[in-house]
Amino acid sequence: MTAGNKFFDDMSKLMTNAMGVAQGAKSEAETAMKGFVDRWLADRDFVTREEFDAVRLMAQKAREENVALAVRLAALEAKQG
Repeated sequence: MTAGNKFFDDMSKLMTNAMGVAQGAKSEAETAMKGFVDRWLADRDFVTREEFDAVRLMAQKAREENVALAVRLAALEAKQG
């Protein structure tokens, strides 16, 4: 009976070690893939979401200023002419 228990203990240890190795390999693969994707994105000069939002807000403000200036110009032209 003890030979059977030793066999199962050894198999349990082996499976536990195999799971540890598999998890380590998974985390290394994830790290490598993330590094690859980060480098790929950096090489293509993509902007971050924060940069995009900042430029979008600047463009929106510029449009609003253009509308205000157009209204002011129209009022000045009407007064003059």
